[in-house]
Amino acid sequence: MTRFKAKIQMAEQLIIEGNSKTEKYQALLPQTQALLAHETDQTAALANLCAALKMTFDWLWVGFYVVKKNELVLAPFQGPIACTRIPHGKGVCGTAWKENRTLVVPDVDAFPGHIACSSSSRSEIVVPVHGPDGQVAAVLDVDSEHLNEFDEIDARFLDDIVAPLSRLFT
Repeated sequence: MTRFKAKIQMAEQLIIEGNSKTEKYQALLPQTQALLAHETDQTAALANLCAALKMTFDWLWVGFYVVKKNELVLAPFQGPIACTRIPHGKGVCGTAWKENRTLVVPDVDAFPGHIACSSSSRSEIVVPVHGPDGQVAAVLDVDSEHLNEFDEIDARFLDDIVAPLSRLFT
């Protein structure tokens, strides 16, 4: 009997060098691109991206919400228990979906209609993930325990990090 060994490709660790946010993103981006390059399963891709971002930046919460009908439904995430469903146009996630743009919120308490899934969240960034048709198919939601955690650097790099996901939303 012939035995076959399947070669399983795994990324056992990230290599993140540098101290600045930009340097960390520059190290992370090619690694996330490699992680996603041959992945065909949406859940696996979203889960690994959450893990990579959480490991690199140690934010409070990193996760995805996927568009299903007229709401965002919780998908893979890392962090405390989260809201399960978010209506279109509600909270930071629903607003980013409705407006089809990245939202950087320096102080969540100052955002009208903020949905507090965790009382520890102080600032937030939400990045739309577009499907092949250009429509918002999901959002990446990141929360921090610190005020003013996110800026245009995060917006630019996170947009680049989620861009390869487009092909998984058909």
